[in-house]
Amino acid sequence: MIHGRGDLRVEELPVPEPGPGEALVAVRYGGVCGSDLHYWRHGGVGDFLLKEPMLLGHEVVGTVLSYGSPAPSAPAAGTAVAVHPATPCGRCPECADGRRHICRDTRYLGSAARLPHVQGGFAARIVVPAGQLRPLPAGLELRRAALAEPLSVALHAVRRAGAVAGRHVLVTGAGPIGCLVVAAARAAGAARITVTDLLPAALEYARVAGADTVVRADDPADAGWPSGAHEVDVAVEASGAAAGLDTCLRLVRRGGVVVQLGMLPPGPTPFAGNLVVSREIELRGALRFDTEFDEALPLLAARPAFDGLVSAVVPVTEAESAFALAADRGRSCKVLLDFGG
Repeated sequence: MIHGRGDLRVEELPVPEPGPGEALVAVRYGGVCGSDLHYWRHGGVGDFLLKEPMLLGHEVVGTVLSYGSPAPSAPAAGTAVAVHPATPCGRCPECADGRRHICRDTRYLGSAARLPHVQGGFAARIVVPAGQLRPLPAGLELRRAALAEPLSVALHAVRRAGAVAGRHVLVTGAGPIGCLVVAAARAAGAARITVTDLLPAALEYARVAGADTVVRADDPADAGWPSGAHEVDVAVEASGAAAGLDTCLRLVRRGGVVVQLGMLPPGPTPFAGNLVVSREIELRGALRFDTEFDEALPLLAARPAFDGLVSAVVPVTEAESAFALAADRGRSCKVLLDFGG
């Protein structure tokens, strides 16, 4: 539970009761996301500020225990599942247009975007709509399946970039999302992937994910920088820093595509907008995901190499230590909380 800036607590809560159309899930693992860290460090994410205590967490997997009412199309009790964290309204213009991931009235696990806040999934037992459950494919263990939500974010970003097969892709930022963008671009057939970051440890995780070339972002003399005839075709900005966006705009080819995936700080962000015009660069945003969640699970099942991106599994009783580790990108990639059997 997050109670305010720097006030993270492990508390005893009553076991919730599922209502009609809802499932009770025993959570096994929960991935610590950058937004969880923002709530912990700053008491909010962008304009979404904590106004009441909130359960964090939206990257959760576990086992179905029971339902509040018969759910013939839902996974049977005892099934290992991943939880899709979004419940779009189904009524707004965006939902009607098939873009449910930008629904203006969505409910997202562990989000302070609305009041009362939407409680998250970092609890041993949670209740969620049955329609948000996805059974794990054969061969996919819960530990690796905990990457489904962030991998879905990465898959959506690559989809926003358009066709990447046979192309040179640049990714700025080698945090967990950036590394998963590398894996998603590789799965989509990218011919070459270059990744930049400030931290050598983060760049090593990018290599694990499938990067061909890694570059120190603070070293202009690094021979790995794309240039001239080797300009990139597509760039995905995953650092959430204005400098990363500037790098993408300067290195993408004329007529290329830049996808802004990292959440930039609130307020105005200076960037080389003249290049958007003079090179006719397409600048596209990418937010969350929708059906990509269903694509992430078989991809995770087929590629054991994803295990290398899980840098630590920490008991939930040591949650604050887990958050501190996840915030230290020099020591970690994806950190999971373990809620037990």
